[in-house]
Amino acid sequence: MTRDLFSSTPEPEEGSSKPSTDSAAPLAERIRPQRLEEVLGQDHLLAEGKMLQQMIKADQVPSLIFWGPPGVGKTTLARIIANVTKSRFVAVSAVLSGVKEVKQIIEEAEYQKKGFGRRTILFVDEIHRFNKAQQDAFLPHVEKGTITLIGATTENPSFEVISPLLSRSRVLVLKPLEESHIIQLLQRALVDSERGLGKWNITVADDALQRLAVFANGDARMALNSLEVAAQLALEKDPKNPVVMKETAEEALQRRTLLYDRAGEEHFNLISALHKSLRNSDPDAALYWLVRMLEGGEDPLYIARRMVRFASEDVGLADPDALGYAIAAKEAAEFLGMPEANTALAELAIYLAQAPKSNSVYVACGRVQDDVKNTRNEPVPLQIRNAPTRLMKELGYGEGYRYAHDEEDRVADMQCLPDSLAGRRYYHPTDQGFERTIRERLEKVKQIRQRKRERKTDD
Repeated sequence: MTRDLFSSTPEPEEGSSKPSTDSAAPLAERIRPQRLEEVLGQDHLLAEGKMLQQMIKADQVPSLIFWGPPGVGKTTLARIIANVTKSRFVAVSAVLSGVKEVKQIIEEAEYQKKGFGRRTILFVDEIHRFNKAQQDAFLPHVEKGTITLIGATTENPSFEVISPLLSRSRVLVLKPLEESHIIQLLQRALVDSERGLGKWNITVADDALQRLAVFANGDARMALNSLEVAAQLALEKDPKNPVVMKETAEEALQRRTLLYDRAGEEHFNLISALHKSLRNSDPDAALYWLVRMLEGGEDPLYIARRMVRFASEDVGLADPDALGYAIAAKEAAEFLGMPEANTALAELAIYLAQAPKSNSVYVACGRVQDDVKNTRNEPVPLQIRNAPTRLMKELGYGEGYRYAHDEEDRVADMQCLPDSLAGRRYYHPTDQGFERTIRERLEKVKQIRQRKRERKTDD
């Protein structure tokens, strides 16, 4: 960026901190709140006496990371902070900008600070999309106070923002807007003649307004832009008396945009919700989270794999058929693809939810892993080694082996664990489902071995 160093007049800013008044701009852009009092849904940050409100009031705003879902006001809030603190506002997107653009902005910020004592707020939308090296580039300029960085992210900053940058910033969580907040924003847009839809004299039925608010899923931008489309449809139908009915609203919405990021935290939140609903034997909740994921674009085979794991981890031998059904559903999903695979996965979810539960196999594996890691790896006992060569036989391989099928009750009194682990029990079946039968069988085997030991002692 070139600059006349002898000029005393600041050049135009790269980004304005005020909302657009361009009539061609989307409604959500035109109707952005301009004052803190107009911001809805973030009282935990902006109510009188709350932390961010006090920082802004005292004109002592540090670098911030705004973490929240789309359309809750992250960009709007950054613009308002710049206005209130009389700071220069520059906005960049991590998707579209690189190190070169950021370097130019930093140079301009240094000039503004030295030449005019003017602070620069650099707003970085989707900061999580900058890689580690790009995020590192901000550190010295944040430390020197060249810029006040405000980053916006829909992803958990703990995983997506580097630790040094987190330690120099405050992370503030913005909440999804409630339906009442969305309705209030829509009503505000309908009566605002300068920036909103007031000049059109649009009438919106209450159930249509409610529909728009519900379908927005806490996203103000989506709700406002849907309202604008609905208003245009109403004007086309009746220019003199435009009315948005529920049907018009649904036509504008077409299809609900679900909050779901296959690569982000919400991905893990939803699969966790599905897994825990299945574990708690709640088929309705399991179906809800399953469909949420499928409608959000999740790979059906990923869901199938997780339910195969659930069948072995949480149902286990309480219902040995569960694993077979899970594999069958996985095969069906792979064979059919979406959208036809949804019912196969739904059928499996219901089956797993109602199945008796046991994690005894999972726990047994954990116990064995602990012993494998923390005890000496003993050699295999000679009596259960194969002896395919004469040398092996001479060394005692297979000596003392008892073929269970030739034994009374088909159980041999023979030690199969290493000496240091003799008698160790890893698997403890529960009394759930088929595991009750397994427990009875293993108890019977234990008694048979005990009888044979006693008989051997007597002999």
